[in-house]
Amino acid sequence: KDLHLPVAVPEVPSSPRDEFPADWSIKTRLLFKSSQPFTWAEHLKAQEEARGFAQHCRATETNLPQSVQEPKLSTELRCAFQQSLVYWLHPSLPWLQLFPRIGADKNIAGKASPWSQDEALQQVLMSEWSVSFTSLYNLLKAKLCPYFYICTYQFTVLFRAAGLAGSDVITAVISPTTRGLREAMRNEGIEFSLPLVEGSRTRKQKNSEGNLETEVATSLEAGNSGEDGEEPAPSDEDDDSFSWLEEMGVQDKVKKPDAISIKLRKEKHEVQMDHKPESLALVKGTNTFTLLNFLINCKSLVAVAGPQAGLPPTLLAPVAFRGGTMQTLKARSISAKARLHSAYEDIFGLEIVGPVMPHSLHSVATLLKSAQRGAFSAALHTHEPTAVFNTNLDDASPALNKETVCKDLPMCGLHPKTLDQLSQCPTLGKSSIRFLEMKDYAYTWKS
Repeated sequence: KDLHLPVAVPEVPSSPRDEFPADWSIKTRLLFKSSQPFTWAEHLKAQEEARGFAQHCRATETNLPQSVQEPKLSTELRCAFQQSLVYWLHPSLPWLQLFPRIGADKNIAGKASPWSQDEALQQVLMSEWSVSFTSLYNLLKAKLCPYFYICTYQFTVLFRAAGLAGSDVITAVISPTTRGLREAMRNEGIEFSLPLVEGSRTRKQKNSEGNLETEVATSLEAGNSGEDGEEPAPSDEDDDSFSWLEEMGVQDKVKKPDAISIKLRKEKHEVQMDHKPESLALVKGTNTFTLLNFLINCKSLVAVAGPQAGLPPTLLAPVAFRGGTMQTLKARSISAKARLHSAYEDIFGLEIVGPVMPHSLHSVATLLKSAQRGAFSAALHTHEPTAVFNTNLDDASPALNKETVCKDLPMCGLHPKTLDQLSQCPTLGKSSIRFLEMKDYAYTWKS
């Protein structure tokens, strides 16, 4: 019955293309439908599974013909499918679901967490986490890892290597942020910008970023101005705005706002975008190393109470790293009968569940292109807090020297076509792909 669940998608699809745009959000579930069966994707032989893992670890490039005539008999296809499902995770606690982390308290509540009351154990977990995080950053800097995610219980950070998403330097995007987190980052000397707030003020988005539609919610008070992400200091006029009461001699009879209330009102323009997509912060270049040190020592990175207390953030990456554990997305094929006019016809489905990162979505779609003879559709379920990562954040380097910047990226472990897709400037804005369809080997999508 999953095949018949309604999918809420906009009415206007894209025009047919050979490739769909990079989607930097993390998907929680993919449901593919086709008139051709997906039986080739199930019951892999032990040797096929092993070869798939080996191909992943060795970054073996698989190039299938446009149409695989007998998918179920194609060992190359089945091994490549296993390869496309692999991802790397830290920490690995098999009895806990470590993604998603935002809003996951109910999934973790009641599960064993021996570290929650043991400070020494918490320190060991965080020490190991710091080693894994540093390992990933070093791999990213060397362009041996294309990108990775840090998923905390409050926010998500996406680190991308230089050359990806149209940027010529390493970038890190954090969403959602709060005033407290931004203030702490400033105090550590981390330079960052708030692209969605600044973009709505300046109206200088000259790229193809049509989906920004520039106007951040009116509550963000478009009149504010600032540079480099610095929200302007509020006016000091409020300090003496009640002096007229004293002149009238009624200052003691009228209840005046206390200092805290005045301060909160001054900071309203910052606080009101907290936890919203507009609060996304962008860190670039050498500041990302400062951000690494900040996050390792950041007290608010780990919950101090509740089911997630003492549990380090989840690290997700497409390649191996120190302390990372190899995991695979869960895949199962489905078949059903659907009534069409007066007759029933077979509909086949393939469900993939787990933290589906951008490279996995592209790899699986590329395999289905060959296996399903250029015709399938897919409903994509997005982890909503990560949809904003599709905003084009880096219009400051239009003259990107691709040859120089992308020189070493082919060593990052991704298929060249996947790498090419992820190198393009994002075009989806604050939305993500919800529906993907292929007909006659051409993609259309809806976001």
